[in-house]
Amino acid sequence: MTDSDSPKSTRSSARQVSPAMIALVAVLIATTTVVTRAIQIPTLAKGYANLSDVAITFSGLVFGPWVGMVVGGVGTALADVTSGYVLFFPLSLIAHGLEGFLIGWLGRGRRTVGGMTLAWLIGSLAMIAVYLVGEVLFYRVLNPGADSFSAAWVIALTEVPVNAFQALIGGLVGIPLVLAVRKAYPPIDRIGQRSQWTEE
Repeated sequence: MTDSDSPKSTRSSARQVSPAMIALVAVLIATTTVVTRAIQIPTLAKGYANLSDVAITFSGLVFGPWVGMVVGGVGTALADVTSGYVLFFPLSLIAHGLEGFLIGWLGRGRRTVGGMTLAWLIGSLAMIAVYLVGEVLFYRVLNPGADSFSAAWVIALTEVPVNAFQALIGGLVGIPLVLAVRKAYPPIDRIGQRSQWTEE
C-alpha cells in the first residue's frame, strides 16, 4: 500500500468543519437576524431598511468568504421570514450572501482601512445590483400588466438610495468594529484561518 492509499493519508485529505466553527457561524447568523430585525424602516418597494450590513461586513472581513456568505444570506433570509417579509427571503439570501462572500474574499486578512473599504465597496455594489434586478423581476411577476415593467423599474430604482445608505452604515460601523475587536482580541484573526477551523 502506498502512502497515498493509506488510511492516514485519506483522513488528512478529508477536511471537515469543526464543531466550534459551526457554533460560531450559528451565533453569527443569529446575531445578523437580530440586528436585521432590530430596526426595520419600511420602503416604497414594500421592503425595509435595516442594519444587517454591519454584521455582514464584520463577518466577511474577519472570518472570510464562506462564513460571510452563509451569515449574510441565511441571517437576512431568516429575518425576512420571521418579520413578515417572506416573499423577499430568496432575494435577501442571494443579495446579502453574495455581498458577504465578496467582502470576505477580497477583504479577509487585510489590515489597512483602504483594503477593507475596497472589499466592502465591491460587496455592497454587488448587493445593490442584485436587489435592483431582483426587485424589477419580483414586481414584474406580481403585476403582469402592460405597463408593469416600467413601473417595476421606477419602484426598484427608489430602493437604490435606501440600499446604498444601508450599505454605507455597514461600512462606517462594520470596519471600525473589525479594527476595535482586533485591537481588543488579536487572536480573532486566527479563528478565521482555515487551519483553525478544520479537522483532519
